[in-house]
Amino acid sequence: MNLDPPEDLNLADWLVEARVREGRGERVALRLPDRELTYRDVQRLAHRFANVLVGLGLRPEERVLLALRDGAEFVGALFGALAAGASVVMLNPDLGAEAIAGLVDYLRPRLAVVDGRLVPVFADALGRARERLTLVTVGEAAPGLPSFEELARTVAEGFTAVRTHRDDPAVWLFSGGTTGRPKAVIQSHGSYAFTTVAYGQRTLGLAEDDITLSVPKLYFGYALGSNLFFPFSVGASACLFPERATAESVFAALGRHRPTVLVNVPTMIHQMVSHPDAAAQDLSSLRLATSAGEALPAALYERWRATFGVELLDGLGTAEQWHVFLSNHPGEVRPGTLGRVVEGFELRVRDEEGRDLPDGETGWLWVRGGARAWGYWREMAKTQATFRGDWVVTGDLVARDADGFVTYHGRGDDALKIAGRWFSPAEVEDCLARHPAVAECVVVGVPDESGLTKPHAWVIARAPSDDLARELKDFVASELQPYKAPRAVHLVADLPRTHLGKVDRGALRRNP
Repeated sequence: MNLDPPEDLNLADWLVEARVREGRGERVALRLPDRELTYRDVQRLAHRFANVLVGLGLRPEERVLLALRDGAEFVGALFGALAAGASVVMLNPDLGAEAIAGLVDYLRPRLAVVDGRLVPVFADALGRARERLTLVTVGEAAPGLPSFEELARTVAEGFTAVRTHRDDPAVWLFSGGTTGRPKAVIQSHGSYAFTTVAYGQRTLGLAEDDITLSVPKLYFGYALGSNLFFPFSVGASACLFPERATAESVFAALGRHRPTVLVNVPTMIHQMVSHPDAAAQDLSSLRLATSAGEALPAALYERWRATFGVELLDGLGTAEQWHVFLSNHPGEVRPGTLGRVVEGFELRVRDEEGRDLPDGETGWLWVRGGARAWGYWREMAKTQATFRGDWVVTGDLVARDADGFVTYHGRGDDALKIAGRWFSPAEVEDCLARHPAVAECVVVGVPDESGLTKPHAWVIARAPSDDLARELKDFVASELQPYKAPRAVHLVADLPRTHLGKVDRGALRRNP
């Protein structure tokens, strides 16, 4: 396939039905802790979900919420809803009732497919929400609610995917910002197909013999692509496990499934290299690992390579472009950079007035390509500020060198101006990460008593001590310019996280 998706495109057909038509129906599609499912198994499960949802009154273009743990039912419900022509919105199943109620009011879905164990939370959420919707339980049945397992026994076996256009809405994502309420980003069938080919196939080189394993869960767009859509597009296998990822669970999955591609994030990369048994782990099945979601410090990259010897490709993607459009490429990694633009995308580094900047200067990242979203749901002003013609202004500050390699300088709304001089917290975070006592850190601007913004650092230390805060301030002052040194260093046991698992900088700013 070239990079232009066909006009008639339904992702359920393109990613599942097509594999069966190609004669790959008996290939292993999903590797779970207790069993394996072939592409034909996934097809049948998706058909049952589609028939159940349509039987409950679902119509094309209506929205379906998924609140499920990673597993066969998540995949079946996703492709079943897409086959029915619906739009899917994936929720973190660990969200609380208040957050769910707010999202129900915001999104106005028709149906929600939820883990039966979450029914009490959803019942509480719906008691607060103004919108009404039908719940379908999976796993544990709940009195008075339709159960997928019961309804599936009464529906027809087959289902023909609804004809959809490549520009029809498919899966809605949430923007991954670190402050404020998440914005729903409307992405089309064509966007997902475009990047699946451009990044998944042509950059990562995924083929049918690959086995993928992801640290982030499928409700995160990065994982949805890397650990489902990408492998399914070539007849490869995806490994899923429902529990929260820890270094121990990831090492166990690596040993059990022997994947060839590990989809990772900086927080877990750090946990893995810092694990006391890291040197004894066998990662020889991996041909590469990816990193995205947050900045990957060069020092952490070097520790990964020294510990495991596996190529690690850092990259940048946004919900507005769905997935990674800027990446280090296999065999062409430059530590501390985001690599080069992915085929099919184009980028510019521009100033505040939208004028192109020369190589080496830091400015705003503009990107365009075949995975551009429609915009933000019910957020016209923000849509107009971000989507400018066919360009997306990501809000990230970057610099590009003469070879096309891009260095990340943080989010524009996180940039700090101290004593009249701008700098990025990411620069200080990278510096702190090089200190042997630092396990994880984040730097945020906090107003002082006079209203002036000052950099504060929150640090998870390997071995806290009374003098560590002063030592870290002095370390940054000696490595960078003194004005970039944090005015306060807070030693903490953990950091607050957003719904996507990123550090919640807004929470730190509000409660220093």
